[in-house]
Amino acid sequence: MKYVIILSDGMAGRPLERLGNRTTLEAAATPVMDLLAPVSELGMASMVPEGMAPGSDTANLSVLGYDPKIYYTGRSPLEALSIGIGMEDTDVSFRCNLVSLTEKEGTYEDQVILDHSSDEISTEDAAVMVHALSEGLAKDGYSFYTGTSYRHLLVQKQGKVVELTPPHDILTKQIGGYLPEDDVLREMMKKSYEILKNHPLNEERKKQGLKPANSAWFWGAGRKPSLTSFQKRTGKKGVMISAVDLLKGIAAGADMDRILVEGANGGLHTNYEGKARAAVKALTEDGYDFAYIHVEAPDEMGHQGSVEDKITAIEQVDEKVLGVVLKGLENAGEDFRLLLLPDHPTPIEVRTHTKEPVPYLLYDSIKSVEGAETYSEKTCGLTGRNWPEGFRLIGHLFEEELC
Repeated sequence: MKYVIILSDGMAGRPLERLGNRTTLEAAATPVMDLLAPVSELGMASMVPEGMAPGSDTANLSVLGYDPKIYYTGRSPLEALSIGIGMEDTDVSFRCNLVSLTEKEGTYEDQVILDHSSDEISTEDAAVMVHALSEGLAKDGYSFYTGTSYRHLLVQKQGKVVELTPPHDILTKQIGGYLPEDDVLREMMKKSYEILKNHPLNEERKKQGLKPANSAWFWGAGRKPSLTSFQKRTGKKGVMISAVDLLKGIAAGADMDRILVEGANGGLHTNYEGKARAAVKALTEDGYDFAYIHVEAPDEMGHQGSVEDKITAIEQVDEKVLGVVLKGLENAGEDFRLLLLPDHPTPIEVRTHTKEPVPYLLYDSIKSVEGAETYSEKTCGLTGRNWPEGFRLIGHLFEEELC
């Protein structure tokens, strides 16, 4: 038996009046999901424990079977694992987003955050900006590291974990009330604006109609994580397929292999089909028991507040990920169990993560169950199947109780 999780990040949402009180998942054309829904187990799972923030970090740990209350030490340390940064136990890492702020008259505190991703800046452009920050903000005990797209890292020696605001939580808001209380971090962010605002690359981006990457934004502080081996815990040889450093970092911490797919970038125009084909190959040719396919696009489009693009992202997941995986495994004659779900909702109207339970679909290629006509937040919520401790759901996928 082979096992697959297709994680459509942030896919769930809330009903929108402009969609006839449907969610984006309900409004999307999803023929493959609709084919599976009547013969699959549907239900709801809470991936974010009570008292914890609804981040992709805590939620994806849960989906992989790691109780965040035990294993979570912060978001950025997981990303540090992906980049290959060796952290000491006393180090603290911070996510360093390249964000777009308004450039109106007044102080740094008066500016408004327009985009947490600087128009999904390319890694190539971002590397230029991070280099400028590294030179302009050089300070003993602080080091910058380039990640992917807008997602980068700052590591502090002998640091302290402090509470910081994620930039995607305050889109369109004036930033003054959300800056770090830590004097050094706050001053570094203010100076980053001075360094980047008139950077030649930002001037060129503006000419191209792109938002400037004109400030660093620190958040997601944490210390070096320690995850137990996924294979030792589950007995399954697993592989992670994602373009996002967070997911690759979780995989590294769990001693899972990672496959990098050309053209996979974490955005709307990613290589959906390439991810699916890589998973099929891993399961049918390369000896893996389990594949985790992570698709970031629905979440990013939720943050952007784009109804049309979020619907498009969901439709791409249906056709080019779920459809390709099903066809590939069926053609190979493999028996398999497949779990489709988001990690958390990213509703259009709030443009950030929320912690409601998420809808899941569990399909078994050799054993059908009574499901529903479609897969959605509503139909999954009506089944009465609930997993209040979402980290236990993967054991249900494997048909065994995991410790």
